[in-house]
Amino acid sequence: MPIEKLEILPAEAAVRASVRPPGSKSITNRALICAALADGESRLSGALASDDTRVMIDGLRRLGVAVDETDSGRTLVVQGHGPPDAEVAELFVGNSGTTVRFLTAMLATGTGSYRLDGVSRMRERPIGDLIAALNGLGADIASESGNGCPPLVVQARGLRGGVASVRGDASSQFVSALLMAAPYSESSIRLSVAGDLVSKPYIRMTSQVMEAFGVRCEIEEGMRAFRVPQGRYVGREYAIEPDASAASYFWGAAAITGGDVTVEGLSADAMQGDVQFVGCLEKMGCRVEWLADAVRVAADRPLQGVEVDMNAISDTAQTLAAVALFADGPTRITGVAHNRLKETDRIGNLAIELRKLGADVETSEDGLQIMPGPLQPAEIETYDDHRMAMSLALVGLRQPGVVIRDPGCTAKTYPGFFQDLRAVCEAFG
Repeated sequence: MPIEKLEILPAEAAVRASVRPPGSKSITNRALICAALADGESRLSGALASDDTRVMIDGLRRLGVAVDETDSGRTLVVQGHGPPDAEVAELFVGNSGTTVRFLTAMLATGTGSYRLDGVSRMRERPIGDLIAALNGLGADIASESGNGCPPLVVQARGLRGGVASVRGDASSQFVSALLMAAPYSESSIRLSVAGDLVSKPYIRMTSQVMEAFGVRCEIEEGMRAFRVPQGRYVGREYAIEPDASAASYFWGAAAITGGDVTVEGLSADAMQGDVQFVGCLEKMGCRVEWLADAVRVAADRPLQGVEVDMNAISDTAQTLAAVALFADGPTRITGVAHNRLKETDRIGNLAIELRKLGADVETSEDGLQIMPGPLQPAEIETYDDHRMAMSLALVGLRQPGVVIRDPGCTAKTYPGFFQDLRAVCEAFG
C-alpha cells in the first residue's frame, strides 16, 4: 500500500558522502528510441528503471520491439525494429513528457493506427506545436479532444521530409522528437526553430545520442535550425550517465547542511546540461571541484542569495529554490516560464509550498523571487510531481517537521530517492 506521508528527519550532522545516482532518464529514453529504430541489437548499460522509462519500454513492446531487462532494469537489450509497423496499438504514457513526445514522432515514421493517452495531467499538457510540425511533414496526427493535448490519434503513413518549423519556447522535447525521427523520412529534413529555444543542452544531448547510433544532426545558426539527412541508426553498446537532475538534490543537501558531497560518474564533459547546477551553488558561496569522473560540492561558508537565469537547467530550479531558503538575502530565478507546463505548475505551485515553509515569494510569468524567512514545519503537497517531492524534502534536513505528501511520486524518475537520501545523511553521521 502506498505511503501517504513521509516526515523527513533532520540530518544529525553536515552531509559528507559520495553518491552515484541512477541513470539519466533523458538519455535512457532517447537511447531507447534510437535503439528501437536501429538495425541490429543494442545493449544499454546504466539505464534508469523508473515509471517514465517503464512506460517508454511498455510502449515500444506494444509496437513489436523486443526489450529485455537484466540487472534490475539497469541493463536493457533492444532488438532494433525500424519504423513501427503494428497494425493497431494503444499506448499509455502515464505523465511522461519524453515518452509521449518521442513516441508520437517515432510513430509518424511508420505505418498503422495508434492512440496515445496518459494520466489526467497529461491530458492538460500541450503538444499541438509538435503535432503541427509533424503534420507539415506529411503525418496525420490529431488531438482527440481538439485542444492540442493528448489523447492523440496517429494514422501513420511515413514522413515525406522537407522543411518544417516548430516553436522553441514551450519544450525542447518537441525539437528532440522531430530530430530523432527525421532520419526515417523519405527525404532529408531541415527544421527551423521559431522564437527562443528553451533547455538548449537537451538538444545537444539528443544530437550526441543520435550520433552515437550512427546519424549526424547538423546544427545551424546557433541552434536556430537543424538539418538531418536520411539514414538509419545502427545498434551498439551504449553506456548511460548518472542523472544530473537527480544529482542536484545531493549537491543541494551539501549546501543546505554545510556539508561536502561528491557525485560520481559525472564531469565537466557530461552530456547533461543540468550538471551546471553546481555553478548556481558556487555563486551562492559553495566550493565546486571538477574531478575526472566526479563533481564535488563543499559548503563551508554562509550561503548568499543570487539572481540566475535557469532556462538551460530548468529541471533544477526547484532544487535551487529549496537551497534559497537557507541563504542570506533574496534569490531570483528567471527564464523558466515553460516550467508552468510540466508535471505541475512549477512556478505557481512551488511558490505555494515555499510560503508554507516561511518564505516570502513573488512570482512572475517566467520565474520567482524567494525571500527567506524564519523556517517553520510544513506538510508539502507534491502535486504528483517527483521534483516537488525530492527538492522540498531537502528542507527537512535542517528544519524539523517537514512532511512530504505522496512520497511515492518520486518513482517517476527515482524510485529509491528517499532511501538514498537517508543513506547519504547517515554516511558520516
